[in-house]
Amino acid sequence: MHRNGYRTFVLDGDNVRHGLCGDLGFSIEDRDENLRRIGEVAKLFLDAGTIVISAFISPLCSERARIRQLMPPGDFLEIHCSASLSVCEARDPKGLYAKARSGELREFTGISSPYEPPTNPELVLETGKQSIDRCLGQVLDLMHARGILAWGVANGPATS
Repeated sequence: MHRNGYRTFVLDGDNVRHGLCGDLGFSIEDRDENLRRIGEVAKLFLDAGTIVISAFISPLCSERARIRQLMPPGDFLEIHCSASLSVCEARDPKGLYAKARSGELREFTGISSPYEPPTNPELVLETGKQSIDRCLGQVLDLMHARGILAWGVANGPATS
């Protein structure tokens, strides 16, 4: 998208945790505040005409609903990256799931802290079953369909 002239910005959990939210832990209350801050930053970028991709674990439906309320109608696209717990554990480069299972990490989403799957996301990506390219194509298709991107951007729509 950026190469095609769109202003874009990715907000990533690790990067935000090191700076803006470095004072927060991982309790439910701190995760809620982390996501509140992210939502406010995303809204600022959106107001400046930037497409914001936020890559965060947002475990509670109430958190996602609150962030959706911050955005103008139609500007918040909830994309659920769905994968089984075993796939998530196999992909874990930091070994966090193993630490959570051993009790070394407390309040870990999906292990010792709740996760509520989205009830009505705009898109569900089966990341445990589909390739990254296929998932990216589905995101681009959604953005084209919503008029966020013009057709032809990033090689057009995905194919089956």
